[in-house]
Amino acid sequence: MPVTAKKHDIHMNFKIAVLPGDGIGPEIVEQALKVLKAVALKFNHSFEFTEGLVGAAAIDQTGNPYPDDTHRICMDADAVIFGAIGDPKYDNDPKARVRPEQGLLAMRKKLGLYANIRPVATFPSLIHKSPLRKDLVEGADFVVIRELTGGIYFGEPSGRSEDGNKAYDTNIYTKEEVRRIVNLAFEYARKRNRRLTVVDKANVLATSRLWRETVQEMVPDNSDIEVDYMFVDNAAMQIIQWPKKFDVMVTENMFGDILSDEASVITGSLGLLPSASVGIHTSVYEPIHGSYPQAAGRNIANPLATILSAAMLLEGLGLTSEASAVRNAVTNSMDKGIVTEDIAKGKTYSTSEVGDWITGAIG
Repeated sequence: MPVTAKKHDIHMNFKIAVLPGDGIGPEIVEQALKVLKAVALKFNHSFEFTEGLVGAAAIDQTGNPYPDDTHRICMDADAVIFGAIGDPKYDNDPKARVRPEQGLLAMRKKLGLYANIRPVATFPSLIHKSPLRKDLVEGADFVVIRELTGGIYFGEPSGRSEDGNKAYDTNIYTKEEVRRIVNLAFEYARKRNRRLTVVDKANVLATSRLWRETVQEMVPDNSDIEVDYMFVDNAAMQIIQWPKKFDVMVTENMFGDILSDEASVITGSLGLLPSASVGIHTSVYEPIHGSYPQAAGRNIANPLATILSAAMLLEGLGLTSEASAVRNAVTNSMDKGIVTEDIAKGKTYSTSEVGDWITGAIG
């Protein structure tokens, strides 16, 4: 897949920034690093890992959820593997001026992480976990591409009136931002089944009309791709009714946030879905689930989404055979029932046991 990565030398040596973050982040990232080390050994590569602080862990030590030192580590890396951000002690403090999630937004902005890529695919051995009927989800395989640095989450001005009775946010997009993300979506569609769905609300929103007009201008230069347009409310319905009809979906920041979370339930577990955030400087690979603080330190968290994120990282570095080896090992672990309690039918395995089994399968 065309995930942006820095050029590497012919010796296949790579610098990887490691941001474990909060909650279960350190435990699941540890399993991904085991897997990457096994890949390096088997395929004769070299990975240099450098760890940085982010989120609540960074606030506790530096007062900043995305410290300058961490940013320098990321800027110097060929790719970033990231765990999770979030801590209840900040969630439950309405007066907290600095929150862990601000570190995530700062990282996206400073690294220029303009696109979030979320593959949604079902695994045959886990279809019984999906809340949808087997005939609806079996064979579902699509990608949601979400614009990540524009839109209502970053638009200025935003705020509240002095009396507190009115609040406002501003949704802003430029044609350049739309072209950048849609060009990436065309690339993904070209690598898959050459179908692209553009999701907007062009019947109501001026920003959506800009999106649709811009895509229409791009279509003649991408005539090999079948393009259709869908209002976001219709898309939300059809993802559940006919998930197999989609190939690549591209949309703005807030719509993508909601739709990609909705799509994640198709697989039956948040613990299975990886993601990549494509950047101008480097790219960040992370599971889509959160920090799950209730499970932190208990060695029960599902590491598969993080390990599959490591597979996306390898693919982003151009190591497609290596990525396939990781995905095959993950699939085999599920087929054999070597999984954590959240998706187990019978015997359950710990986070580290699953990581060890997959590492062994690769080696």
